[in-house]
Amino acid sequence: MLISRRKLSLTAGAAMLAGFNIARAQSDSKIILGQSAAFTGPAAQLGIQFYQGAKVYFDQVNAQGGVGKRQIEIRNLDDGYEPDRCAENTRKLIADDVFALFGYIGTPTSLAALPLATRDKVPFIAPFTGAMGLREPFNKYAFHVRASYNDETGLIVKQLTSLGLKKIAVFYQNDAYGKAGLDGVTLALNGLGLKTVAQATVERNSVDVAKAVQTLVAAAPDAVVQISAYKSCAAFIRAARKAGYGGTFYNVSFVGTQALADELGKDGAGVVVSQVMPSPYNAARPIAREFADAVKAAGKDAQVNFSSMEGYVAAKLFVEGLKRASGKLSRESLIAGLEGLGSQSLGGFSVSFSPTDHVASSFVELSMLTGDGRVRT
Repeated sequence: MLISRRKLSLTAGAAMLAGFNIARAQSDSKIILGQSAAFTGPAAQLGIQFYQGAKVYFDQVNAQGGVGKRQIEIRNLDDGYEPDRCAENTRKLIADDVFALFGYIGTPTSLAALPLATRDKVPFIAPFTGAMGLREPFNKYAFHVRASYNDETGLIVKQLTSLGLKKIAVFYQNDAYGKAGLDGVTLALNGLGLKTVAQATVERNSVDVAKAVQTLVAAAPDAVVQISAYKSCAAFIRAARKAGYGGTFYNVSFVGTQALADELGKDGAGVVVSQVMPSPYNAARPIAREFADAVKAAGKDAQVNFSSMEGYVAAKLFVEGLKRASGKLSRESLIAGLEGLGSQSLGGFSVSFSPTDHVASSFVELSMLTGDGRVRT
C-alpha cells in the first residue's frame, strides 16, 4: 500500500492557523483533534495505520452530521517517533488550541507530550502505548484505550512458562518504551521466582542489531521477548535465525502486527504477538464485523489490521464521550462525558471509564504470524 506523505500528514505551516481557538472551532462547526505521530521513518506504519482507522470512523460520523452538528477533524504532525519533535509538535498544537490531543504513537513521544497537555489542561486521549509511566500516578487528562505492557508481558510469560519454557531473554529498545516492556517481563518472571537469562538493546529508529544478536544467541534462551518497533524486531529475527537460533520470538502489540508481517514475509512464520484489540479478522465479535464493513465502505487507504482497528475503536470511544458531554462543549465537559461512560460493550469489546479509572481495557490475547502475511489468533 503506497500513500503519499502529503496525504497523510499536514505540514507545520498548514497546521498553524492564525487566531484559531476553541470557540472559533465550535462556531465553525468543527472539533479539531491534534495528533503527533510517526508518519515517516522506521515506525511510520504505526502512525499511518492508527490514523487511517480513526479517520474511517470519524468520516462515518461526519457523513451522518457529526456530533451535535459538529464535524470532527484530526490535524496531524509528523514526529518520526522522536520525543523532541513530538514535544515541539505538541506545543504547536496546543498553541493552535486544538480541542484535545489524540492518538499519539509511542512511549517516549507520549512521555514528552503528556506533561505539556497536563500543564494546559488539554485531554490526552488514546496514546498508542501501554507504559505504566503514563498511567501511574493517575492523571485527570490522560485516557487510555488499550491494556498495559504489564498486562501483555504478563500473558506472554504465563504462556511461555506453561509450556515449560523458562529460559527467557529480552531484546528491547533502549528508551522508555523498551524499559517499560522489560520491567513488565521482569515483574512477571519475579512472580514465578525466575529471572531473564540475557538482555540486549537496540537504539530507537535503528536496525543495528548485530551486538544484541551475539549476546542473546550465546545465552541460548528458549524464547526471546521483543520490545521494539517492527523494523528492528524484524532485523533481529532474521539475524538471530541466520546465527543459528532456533527458539521462539514473542512481541508486544506496539510492534505493529501487520507491519511486522509485511517486513518479515515468509520469515514471520511462528512469530507470536500479543494483542490489545480483538482480532479484526475474526467475525465472531460485532466490532470486528463493523470495522471490516466500515473499511470496505470507505473504499480507500485504510486496511483491516490490528493497528487501524485500534484507531477505529479509539475514535468510537472518543465520540461516545462527546455524546455524553453535557452543556456547552468544553474540555472539562468532554472529560466528564468520558468518565461518565461507565462499563460499555463496543460490539463485544468491553471498555470502562470512571472518575477514578482512565484505563478502558485490560484485554490481551496472543496471535501468531503464519508466514504468508496473515495472522492467526
